[in-house]
Amino acid sequence: MKNRLRSAASVVVPPLVYLLMRLLWWTSKKKFHFISEVSDAQHVCVCWHAELLMSPQAYRKIHPAQPASAIISSHFDGSLIAGTLQLLGIRPLRGSSKKGARQVLMQAFKSIKSGEEVLITPDGPRGPRHSMSDGAVGIALKSHLPVFIMNYQAKSYWELKSWDRFVIPKPFTKIDFYLQSLSLEGMALEEAKAFLKEKMLEYTIP
Repeated sequence: MKNRLRSAASVVVPPLVYLLMRLLWWTSKKKFHFISEVSDAQHVCVCWHAELLMSPQAYRKIHPAQPASAIISSHFDGSLIAGTLQLLGIRPLRGSSKKGARQVLMQAFKSIKSGEEVLITPDGPRGPRHSMSDGAVGIALKSHLPVFIMNYQAKSYWELKSWDRFVIPKPFTKIDFYLQSLSLEGMALEEAKAFLKEKMLEYTIP
């Protein structure tokens, strides 16, 4: 019974979440702040887990036609996220730093080699909130790609009581998107993680 319910949810929930995402996008007043130039060049793209409702849409606004994939957990809630992102033309790579890490990293490098951008939430899938796993930084360093950071702040929003304090902007609110591209070239892993975390926290909701 549980498997049947999950199978049904995997079909029904993603289109509903997608419609909610688009409704909030269409009804909000959006302003895009480019902290640094974000070119059409291939990037490793990052946002916090709490900002997943709007940041992938900002990504598609800036890179509307770029082939893209996203590292998403193999948990059930990950399958719902995967189904939703596919509606934005973002292909799921299933796995995480704790489960299926080696396999999903190999998929990520294969995706990059084929010309895709890879989207990652450094604190996903289970936190702690605003923590920085090795994944995004390791992929950027080894692939020699810049990192595209996507943050946003909504004037009015709901905040869920989840580990990531997931943010849902209220309809018709103002949303400021903060977008930047940066290089991690020449940095050691821990130095790059600290630097990326600092930059990602500059424009996120505290």
